[in-house]
Amino acid sequence: MNFRVNWDAMGVAASLACAIHCAILPLLLTSLPVLGINIIENEAFEYFMIFLAFAVGVYSLRHGYKKHHHNSLPIIVFAVGFTGLIAKQIWHQYQIWILPFAVLLIVTAHLMNFRACRVHNHAHEDDCDH
Repeated sequence: MNFRVNWDAMGVAASLACAIHCAILPLLLTSLPVLGINIIENEAFEYFMIFLAFAVGVYSLRHGYKKHHHNSLPIIVFAVGFTGLIAKQIWHQYQIWILPFAVLLIVTAHLMNFRACRVHNHAHEDDCDH
């Protein structure tokens, strides 16, 4: 049996998990201190999610670019979205305005990459090594 990981789907899932985390977390603000859980403003968790989004994104977009479509637009959209993730860590007071656009751009980049991979299915150019 041949098992393959769809990295674009994983990237979309990671971005959506981050968005859900950011949407649900304010709803849990009143109950977390009672439970003794400190996930609010947890820098380690925030940086872990950013690193996870970066690692999955770079791998899937590089693979799609190199092996399938040779289109740099998904990489550019991802870079702008990822810059938004970094910006929301720097300017915390504006994160409610920055985060939705950053996540939307990252998800859009993965969807663009996924569609381009399916349409082109190994569009070879001079730099292809297979």
